Amino acid sequence: MSTSTSTAAVTAADKTGARTDEAADLIGNARERIDSLDDRIIGLIQERMAVSAVIQEARITSGGRRVNLSREMEVLGHYRDALGKPGTALAMTMLELCRGRI
Repeated sequence: MSTSTSTAAVTAADKTGARTDEAADLIGNARERIDSLDDRIIGLIQERMAVSAVIQEARITSGGRRVNLSREMEVLGHYRDALGKPGTALAMTMLELCRGRI
């Protein structure tokens, strides 16, 4: 085995934890996809935050409260039903991000 091949294999293992070049390629491609998905998720959460701010502003302007707890419970239930118990924690974090920006 040449030195450059050994170095490439070590680099692939360092970056991915894979033991073969094929696995390293698969992991590298999958990670690129995950990074792209994460960027989209962040963008969607930012969009949700903006829409939530519009709702909160309308509610406050009309004399209502900033937060509608019954609606938040619906959201928590939706995430829990779709993702299980960790979905509830995810929804709580998202709701926290969306609250009180006004």
